[in-house]
Amino acid sequence: MRIIPPDQLPVNADGSVFHLHLKPKQVASRIVMMGDPERVPVVASKFESVEFDTQNREFRTITGIYKGKRITAISHGIGCDNIDIVMTELDALANVDLSERRVKPGFRQLTLVRIGTCGGLQPFCPTGSYVMSEISMGMDGLLFFYEGGESVTDSSLADDFVKHTNWNVNLAKPYFIGSDGELVEQIGHDMIKGITVSASGFYGPQGRYVRLKLQEPDTNKRIESFRYNDLKITNYEMESAALAGLARLMGHRAATACLVIAGRYAGEMNTDYKGSFDGLIDKVLERI
Repeated sequence: MRIIPPDQLPVNADGSVFHLHLKPKQVASRIVMMGDPERVPVVASKFESVEFDTQNREFRTITGIYKGKRITAISHGIGCDNIDIVMTELDALANVDLSERRVKPGFRQLTLVRIGTCGGLQPFCPTGSYVMSEISMGMDGLLFFYEGGESVTDSSLADDFVKHTNWNVNLAKPYFIGSDGELVEQIGHDMIKGITVSASGFYGPQGRYVRLKLQEPDTNKRIESFRYNDLKITNYEMESAALAGLARLMGHRAATACLVIAGRYAGEMNTDYKGSFDGLIDKVLERI
């Protein structure tokens, strides 16, 4: 069995993984993920008890008990590059013997639900609504770095999207990946469902124009008008595709639920959304 070299999976002197500073026993099988490290203690404030709390860079982790369920709340920062780090190290904590540097013979499956904020792209996704990502579209090309990445994506959906939007060939090839279907219903049965675009940035890649002019200013209109069977593209965020794709390749269950704080269709923005986000936290903790 392959020994994983230190440069492939760095481990700290105390036996914790390099970026997350976590040891295997400190991670629950149920994981609630969020971008902002300041949201982690907000989630943990709802726990009955806390057993572990640590932070390194943007990665804050608190593990505790919520209504008898052991749950880990962890922040992943912004963007798919951070999801690549967090998912790889969480999977290693679950399925690699870090001292022997070998994959364990038995597989431990993780259930991961990301809670975040997003921009609504349709009139039925107003600010304050909750959107569950049934399918996510990645602009980042991350999955194509891994063997089997293309095999877990929906190439027919991607082909239709590229044709409809006249996708710029200088951009990364978009990929479409489904969330765990059972988890989508378990967490988001009463939420808006659709296709989420995981953008590779907050400004230009999401059609925002400040000083730098956009290469193709009408991209959002083409994205909004895309239809695939009964599905529409509902919202923009930056991590759900990478999370769903890596989870599928690794054998874990993952889904993303977001609060709409930007009405891109109506040109609105709500920066005072903490109360509504607290409601999303409660739903996810109850249902995970």
